[in-house]
Amino acid sequence: MKGVFSEGIDVNKLDTSPFKVRHSLLGHQALELESLTETLLRLPRSHVRYSNRQLKTADNFEATFRKDHGNCSLETTLRDMLFSDSLIMVNSPEIDPAFKPLYEEIIESVAGLVSEKDRKKRILMPTLYLFIASPNSVTPFHIDRYSTFLFQFRGSKEVGVAKPWDTRVVSGPDCEAYVSYANTKLPWSDDRKELFERYQFSPGEALHIPFVSGHFVKNGPEDISISMSIIFNTETTMMWRRALNFNHRARKLLKPLNLTPAPVGLNRFRDQSKALLWQSWLRARGNA
Repeated sequence: MKGVFSEGIDVNKLDTSPFKVRHSLLGHQALELESLTETLLRLPRSHVRYSNRQLKTADNFEATFRKDHGNCSLETTLRDMLFSDSLIMVNSPEIDPAFKPLYEEIIESVAGLVSEKDRKKRILMPTLYLFIASPNSVTPFHIDRYSTFLFQFRGSKEVGVAKPWDTRVVSGPDCEAYVSYANTKLPWSDDRKELFERYQFSPGEALHIPFVSGHFVKNGPEDISISMSIIFNTETTMMWRRALNFNHRARKLLKPLNLTPAPVGLNRFRDQSKALLWQSWLRARGNA
């Protein structure tokens, strides 16, 4: 094992292609449902969001968690997970002492993979997200502004992941707007499903989801699903984020001229130039 991951990972696939690997975190006390219930009830409520309705792949993922759906309390939602259509998302459970050792172990392992690809690289802004979901529940289609490793601990799920930068899945303008927080509702149609690689996901497995790769989740019918992701940036993904922000701004300015900016993710030198221009613009506005 390389930390929490099994051997044989091709680090060149990081942020270029999704892949599945085994992890060694099963049986961790912090991830048992009884222990999780205690942790969630003592976390600040702003860290725990939940939905009490059946979600669809086409729903706005981020908007779902800006408010609670239904009249159930968190206690009731946790108690009835097996028989309801609920999804709980916990931001930064590592602020609780029960998760701190787990967080540090995962961070060390992910940092090791990133540095193996390039010794000069480091991980930035690492954060955990915990998901507890009813059988057959759906996590809507979305992209992440980070690199991700998703770990499964209980239950099963099918995860559909597209290649990063596939404009048939997420167009350039939609990707730019999403990363810029200008619009988080991504267009969806079922005929796009053929563009996704499907992963059958069980306890003890981890899945790498590259930066801005479109993905969606359907939980299995047999049990509550407990999973957790580590999201993080690298110097490369931060460059892409800045370049996407630049494109989003430039697209508006170029539209009257019937011009569009070149896409991000195809040319590193061009992306670096855009990222530097974006940083310079932010500094000029006093935001950097």
